[in-house]
Amino acid sequence: MRSKFNDVPRLVIAGVTSGAGKTSIATSIMFLLKEKGLRVQSFKVGPDFIDPTYHTLVTGRQSRNLDVWMMREKGVIECFNQATIDADIAVIEGVMGLFDGLSGRTDFASTAHIARILDAPVILVIDSSKAARSIAAVALGFLQFDKRLKIAGIILNNIAGDRHASYILEAFSGRIKVPIVGIVKRNSEIRLEERHLGLVPAPELDPHRKKAISKAVKAIAEQIDIQKIDRLWNVKLRARIDRNSYKSKETKSAKNAPGVAVALDESFNFYYADNLDSLRKQNLNLVFFSPVHDNKIPDNSSGVILGGGFPEVLADRLENNWKMKKSIVDAANEGMPIYAECGGLMYLTRSINGYRGESKPKKMIGLVDADTAMTGRLTLNYTEADCNGPIFGNLAKIRGHEFHYSEIKDISKDSRFAYSLRRGNGVAAGKDGFIVGKNVLASYMHVHFADSRLPRHLASACIAYSRR
Repeated sequence: MRSKFNDVPRLVIAGVTSGAGKTSIATSIMFLLKEKGLRVQSFKVGPDFIDPTYHTLVTGRQSRNLDVWMMREKGVIECFNQATIDADIAVIEGVMGLFDGLSGRTDFASTAHIARILDAPVILVIDSSKAARSIAAVALGFLQFDKRLKIAGIILNNIAGDRHASYILEAFSGRIKVPIVGIVKRNSEIRLEERHLGLVPAPELDPHRKKAISKAVKAIAEQIDIQKIDRLWNVKLRARIDRNSYKSKETKSAKNAPGVAVALDESFNFYYADNLDSLRKQNLNLVFFSPVHDNKIPDNSSGVILGGGFPEVLADRLENNWKMKKSIVDAANEGMPIYAECGGLMYLTRSINGYRGESKPKKMIGLVDADTAMTGRLTLNYTEADCNGPIFGNLAKIRGHEFHYSEIKDISKDSRFAYSLRRGNGVAAGKDGFIVGKNVLASYMHVHFADSRLPRHLASACIAYSRR
């Protein structure tokens, strides 16, 4: 019987908790493997737009997300197979702690769940900064918690020095049979730059900061034993499958395909690569533009996509670019489909206020009759909604996620919403997805186009507009 996934070697980098150092460690391992001349395909478990940008920066290949909630198991396997067709090795960075998923009852949608689906060995990253002998107890607990997993190696992160490391090694001796493949010492000078939603996205980094990241990755890589990691590839089952059955599908659109303007710059860069590929497969021509730098949406556009990001950071520049704001308002008034998620929603409201304590609101586009206020509270959920509105039409059980430090306030009483939430917070009272005019949909919810209904409906709306 043929396996359901292809035969590329794979390895999951998981943490005991969030903040254990998964991204810096995973990216350093990708760097080491690429330095050996290997084609490294990276993945990130869960709904994350930022960490994959660091993978892509190091590997030179587009990182992909693997999320069981949004993509289902079938979508995870299809994404993995498609992305690794011409790869030598796959490295998958986990999310949160190894077993943290949708609930406390099971590990559904966790890193462990993805590791089991892909039959991948796991390297466990342990933040060792506040313990010594107790680290052995932590490791032993993880090794015994779920025997279906193959935890094949351990990396000790944030080690204070040689004495600290020796205490932990003594505690491991005779008890922990899994090899330690890295001992990474604490160094405040090589930390990756962070902001309120996590790391600063790599597309925002200037050459100086990118050079600093390269230096940090190399410094960490020097403390990881790549030869020990090389031996771990053999602990997994090697599937026997014809790679020709997974030939790469062309994702370029035809020359005369309807053009869709996709906002992509320092303020808007939260996109799943698979979503953009899905739209190209629907015969749409994606044309990227910048709401910060350009003065209008691209000519001959038949739709606009405003993804998530950080509009609050450059809100003053978005405010002052009144030509771009007018261009988007004119497009909406003409009935052009406009789809916005999270940061895109914030940009479409009347104003953004409260970033870093600022009291003066920054005027945004104003298509959505409400205001955005930055808060110190994180909203982080998986979401599920029934839709009845523009762009996606009438669809049941659309799955996605929400991730923001803002809230929508002073909402007009006559506001209409496309989404009735089965799960998640949304904008207010179980509603999300502002409907503006005939063809504008703006929501906090991010969706994944592994649900093939979504790109089909979006493409249909853009194609219909192009044929008017």
